[in-house]
Amino acid sequence: NNTPGIDVQTACDSYTWIDGNTYTSSNNTATYIIPSGGMQCDSTVVLNLTINYTSNATDVQTACDSYAWIDGNTYTASNNTAMDTLTNAAGCDSIITLNLTINNTTTSTDVQTACASYTWIDGNTYTASNNTAMDTLTNTAGCDSIITLNLTINNTTTNTDVQTACA
Repeated sequence: NNTPGIDVQTACDSYTWIDGNTYTSSNNTATYIIPSGGMQCDSTVVLNLTINYTSNATDVQTACDSYAWIDGNTYTASNNTAMDTLTNAAGCDSIITLNLTINNTTTSTDVQTACASYTWIDGNTYTASNNTAMDTLTNTAGCDSIITLNLTINNTTTNTDVQTACA
């Protein structure tokens, strides 16, 4: 008697079977008869195919100045074309696309002139000119905003006014 055999297969996205057909979805009804060539009975093979699929995802990230991604690269500019391939739970490719926005640190100089002393945003009171004091705030993009003080202190002067008068 002709006893059918079962060909159990698992593939990602598509599978080309012995019948020459390419299957893109799971199938358990395809059959193929292998002729015996006159020696014995023909053999029948039934396909038991499971198709798993590639998955796609987008990794949306926002960072300040630079971002180290799963592909091992460090990006210093916005990027929406970088891709990496991992393995999904079904054992197929998982293609990840990076959608990265890079915001940058900003720098500025706060130019101030004062008499005798000046209390700056860092909470310190300066009594001498200073161009090295720095403070870090957060800019509108959520990144550092580094501010340098450029302070000129003009000192109070004292003079004596000598007057001579008659009557």
